[in-house]
Amino acid sequence: MHSVFAVFGSLLICVVIHDAFEVMLLPRRVRRQLRLVRIFFRVTWWPWSTAGNRLQPGDMRDAFLSLYGPLSLLLLLLLWAAALIFGFGILQWALEAGPLHSSLPNQLYFSGVTFFTLGYGDIILQTPLSKVAAVIEAGTGFGFIAVVIGYLPVLYQLFSRRETHVIQLDARAGSPPTAATLLCRHQQGGGLDDLYTLLRSWEQWSAELVESHLSYPMLSYYRSQHDNESWLAALTAVMDACALLMVGLKGMRTFQARMTFASGRLAVVELSRFTRLLRKRKFSA
Repeated sequence: MHSVFAVFGSLLICVVIHDAFEVMLLPRRVRRQLRLVRIFFRVTWWPWSTAGNRLQPGDMRDAFLSLYGPLSLLLLLLLWAAALIFGFGILQWALEAGPLHSSLPNQLYFSGVTFFTLGYGDIILQTPLSKVAAVIEAGTGFGFIAVVIGYLPVLYQLFSRRETHVIQLDARAGSPPTAATLLCRHQQGGGLDDLYTLLRSWEQWSAELVESHLSYPMLSYYRSQHDNESWLAALTAVMDACALLMVGLKGMRTFQARMTFASGRLAVVELSRFTRLLRKRKFSA
């Protein structure tokens, strides 16, 4: 029986470390694997969004939904830490099997103390394997805390870069942004060359959006801090403007519009697949 718990604890530790490592240190999309972070967002977003949709549209509803992004990040970090403490606690309890072994609640307490490197020393381990596991857990906890400290600035830097383009679009496409406003303001101001430059920058922005939001999925739930602004609405306005240019407005070049639309389409499809809004559909170019 103790060997089964030892295997379960070791497996839980490996799964959590693998998931946290891929999200914070090696951000990339993993195929054919069940990641805890994906399960977490699917399970928690549905009840949160359902509760938010029951509120009346307005500032209260927007404020409630905007809390999910930062709160989900904190809950995800707590989930990882709790799972590691639980896994090491079960492993220690299984390795300490014997007449003098501590109870499971005591081992979970010892695991938490070791993970956060408090080291009270009120529980003494008996076997060499349990002592080795305690050292590994202390190193894991210390490394986890260090990685989280370095992870948060990167996350908010990506959020800031995303929102910078959204804010800049406000003066060019209105608030909320629309494709008609974007095209009319550039046409009336003689800024068609600036329009192509803007579309090129949004092509780059869309590529960065795919990379950052698939690697750091909580960014998709971070809302803009200004009224009538949204990264999704801004992307929609830019893609609509590209579509209008592609149908052939007189005197307008269409190459950059096609490139920006393709980049934006890729971002929409990949993020929709990740959030399960789109399931294994094939799109024609």
